[in-house]
Amino acid sequence: MVLVGADGSFADSGAVFENTIGMLFVRVPAGEFLMGSDESPEALALDYPRYPRERFFNLSDESPVHQVLISHPFYLGKYEVTIGQFRCFIEASGYVPEAEADGTGGYGYNAGYNPSTSPSGDAFEGRDRRYSWCNPGFPQSDNHPVVNITWNDGVAMARWLSQKEGRRYRLPTEAEWEYACRAGTRTRYYDGNAPASLLRIANTFDAAALPFWGRWKAFALEGNDGAAFTAPGGRYLPNAFGLHDMLGNVWEWVADWYGENYYAESPRIDPIGPISGSVRVRRGGSWHTWALYARCAFRNWNTPQTRYTLVGMRLLLEADS
Repeated sequence: MVLVGADGSFADSGAVFENTIGMLFVRVPAGEFLMGSDESPEALALDYPRYPRERFFNLSDESPVHQVLISHPFYLGKYEVTIGQFRCFIEASGYVPEAEADGTGGYGYNAGYNPSTSPSGDAFEGRDRRYSWCNPGFPQSDNHPVVNITWNDGVAMARWLSQKEGRRYRLPTEAEWEYACRAGTRTRYYDGNAPASLLRIANTFDAAALPFWGRWKAFALEGNDGAAFTAPGGRYLPNAFGLHDMLGNVWEWVADWYGENYYAESPRIDPIGPISGSVRVRRGGSWHTWALYARCAFRNWNTPQTRYTLVGMRLLLEADS
C-alpha cells in the first residue's frame, strides 16, 4: 500500500512506498544492533565441515563485534534493483553504464569457458563487450535483479532518482545494510544459524546451480532453492522488516570504502566507513555464493569500476525529516 500525503510526503508508518518508476521501499526504524561477528574458527568448522580450515581464519575483518546506533529511520528497497528499473533509468536519463562507456564490457556465463584460461582464475568470462547489464550470459526477465553494474552506476541511478523526485536516494552505508539485513537477529542468517536455513530465504549455491559448477560440489547446499542463476525478486521469504533477498541472489554495493580494521575504530552512531580507500564494500552474497560467505556479517569488496555477473544493488531512500 502506498501512503502519500497531499503535499507529496509519505507516512512514516512502516508501510510500503512506491516511487515514480515502480520501486517499492520499506520503512526501517531507527535502532541499535551489534554489528559484526566474533565466531571462532572452531565454531564455524562444526557447521561448514567441508571447507578448508584456513578459510575460517580469513574473516578477521568481521570483528570486533561492536554496538551501532542507526539514529534515523530510512526506507530501503523491498527488492534489489531490477533490470526493468535500471532500463527505465538508462532510457530516461541517457546515462551510459561504465561497461559500455569504457568499451570493455562486463562478465558473463559461458558454458564453454574454462576458468584456467583466465590469468586471475575468474569463474566467469570477461571482460567482454558481449556482456553487460542486459546480457549476463543467462536468461533474465525485467523482474530479475540487474547485474554487471559498477558502484559508480549505482550512484548515478540514485542521483537521477533524487533529482527526479526531490528526495534523497543513495546506496546504504555498510552499517545501515547490516542493520536492515539482521532485522533484530544475531544469528548467522536472519532465519537461524544452520546453513540449510538459507534455502527458505535466499538464492545461493546449492543443488540447482551444481550442474553448472560441478567442481565445487563440496560447497553446495544439499537442498534446491529452484534457481540455477538469478531469481526474480520476492521468491524467497523476507526478513522481519519485510525485505527480500538481503542474502543471496546478487551482491549489493554499499556506500562505504572498505577498511579491514575499521570496526575497531568505528563510531557508535551512524558510521559511514573510512574517509578514503581504494575499494568499495559489497554485501549479502549471490546466487553463486557458498553458505559461509552468505552470512549477515560477511564483508567483501571491489573497485568502484568493477562490473560482474554476481553484483547488483539495492537503493536507500532517506526518510522525510
